[in-house]
Amino acid sequence: MRKFLLCEPNISEGRDLGVVERVAAEITAVPGVRLIDRSSDPDHNRSVFTYLGEPEPVLEASCRLAERTIELIDMRRHTGSHPRQGALDVAAFIPVRGVETAEAVEISRRFGRHLGGLGVPVYYYEDAATRPERRSLPEIRKGEYEALAEKLAKPEWAPDEGPAVFNARSGATVTGSRFPLVAFNVNLRTTDVSIADRIAKAVRHISGGYRFVRAIGLPLEERGL
Repeated sequence: MRKFLLCEPNISEGRDLGVVERVAAEITAVPGVRLIDRSSDPDHNRSVFTYLGEPEPVLEASCRLAERTIELIDMRRHTGSHPRQGALDVAAFIPVRGVETAEAVEISRRFGRHLGGLGVPVYYYEDAATRPERRSLPEIRKGEYEALAEKLAKPEWAPDEGPAVFNARSGATVTGSRFPLVAFNVNLRTTDVSIADRIAKAVRHISGGYRFVRAIGLPLEERGL
């Protein structure tokens, strides 16, 4: 039986689709890897890729994607409504078939070592976390890119891989293994972000909502509300 591992990286570019296309090309260039979905949002200024294959080809595609991303995206010029702290902001490795969590964690750590070797600070989260307080993505990403230089100066926020030095161009990356998530956006007929914040707080598990639900309220450009 063939083994399948899914990877879902998020990059901090959703407006320049030429850049997004060049990053996507690194995925499709690897034999045995299937790009099954990609989406770009100009308000978030963020793109998400979803691809599938056996673990080693998925790792190769992820390393190629990472190299192209840090080559093309400069965080010093990035703006967008979605929380972020790096050019390659997050890369999640998800077991699908014939892959145990331990193997997905090991793949994510090999990926993290590769990216750290390129000079990018890397944090492991979820099942790959090296300490309990780093399991949560929002906790690691608190303060976002703008607070990263100060965070990296603190011993408790030394990265798991890469230099404990602020990389102004690339920021930092979070990677690890987690369970599958189903993500969708709901656009509200209002420009009052506090309404979206209240809804998110009511449904997400961390603030007393539904188990395994995550939610966030974000502002969008006005488009004929």
